[in-house]
Amino acid sequence: MVIEYIDYRKCNCCGTCVLRCPVDVIRINREEKKPVIRYPEECMSCNFCTYQCPRKAIRVGRDRPADTVMAWG
Repeated sequence: MVIEYIDYRKCNCCGTCVLRCPVDVIRINREEKKPVIRYPEECMSCNFCTYQCPRKAIRVGRDRPADTVMAWG
């Protein structure tokens, strides 16, 4: 798993991470109104969620799966 966690002490539940994730790894839990890591195995380690998070509440690991192909890097 490359996306490691969302720090809810920092997260203000704005949803930016959900909008920025190109592969839909992060979703909003409708009951709790918080972002959750729904599909961690799909994470490409693009770091869009971490770069765009205004509170820096998301941690993505450094290791990228060997079979990941990204057009931008």
